[in-house]
Amino acid sequence: MNVYVYPTDRDWYDYLSRKRDLDEVNFWRPGGVQPFHQLHTGDLFLFRLKSPDNAIAGGGFFAHFSFAPLFQAWEAFGDKNGTPDYLTFLKLIGRHRRIQGPPDQAADLVIGCIVLTEPFFLPKDMWLRVPSDYEVNSPQGQRYDADGETGRKLIAAAADALGAGHGAHVSEASRGIVQFGQGVRRWRLGQGAFSLVVSDAYDRRCAITGERTLPVLQAAHIVPVSKGGVHRPDNGLLLRSDIHTLFDKGYVTITPEGLFRVAEALRNDWRNGKVYYDLDRRPIREPRDSGLRPGREFLKWHNEAIYRG
Repeated sequence: MNVYVYPTDRDWYDYLSRKRDLDEVNFWRPGGVQPFHQLHTGDLFLFRLKSPDNAIAGGGFFAHFSFAPLFQAWEAFGDKNGTPDYLTFLKLIGRHRRIQGPPDQAADLVIGCIVLTEPFFLPKDMWLRVPSDYEVNSPQGQRYDADGETGRKLIAAAADALGAGHGAHVSEASRGIVQFGQGVRRWRLGQGAFSLVVSDAYDRRCAITGERTLPVLQAAHIVPVSKGGVHRPDNGLLLRSDIHTLFDKGYVTITPEGLFRVAEALRNDWRNGKVYYDLDRRPIREPRDSGLRPGREFLKWHNEAIYRG
């Protein structure tokens, strides 16, 4: 287990620290070139405000890293990217990338998305001191072993600062830090993280058709959140938007054995649907990682509770 201290700008902190009950944030990197392999899921990520503040002002638990075009990052996280609206987000990334011209020219730029779940933001009087061995001039931050001296001190300081706060959100964050210090890894995704994890798991191709046009691909819940489903990769499928709609309405399903099925109700209700019946009984494209493949229990639920076949 690791603790990572990463530099960030004050504007990102100021905007997000004013929001309440955030379940996730996108700690983005504007370059869109360098991958981030320094952490495992559930590791503690702390953000350090740059000079003149030079202090640790909050953090969260690392959930996922992905490269994503700006439009996808905004669709996934909205203002949890740290700006109040999409236009401001485009302008900000455009400035970082020194893009000349209208802001919409930045829409297809790719950025790095470090997704943090259960983020917390410390008020100024609770900011933490940066470790003495931290390389302040490093643009990439620094990793510490959670069992090492510096790592233990950072965990304890964050837990103490959060423990001194008030409110349910602060208390939950405090419990999370304490559990992390006790060796408990955390795996809890928000909607945005779910969207990127599922998209990456399926190599950004529709599980049914193989469609690669990213703007029309959507991360679908097998068991909807409204019916008790959770943001877990094995409760997700990457589907073309029209197939996603039909899946949610029960006109199509995927069997526990991984076959795409189309209900007769589609033809009966709409006297159409040949393009979908041509796909009937096609095996789905599953993620290479077996831990990300759709759960049989979730597919069985959809077949029994939603499918009109």
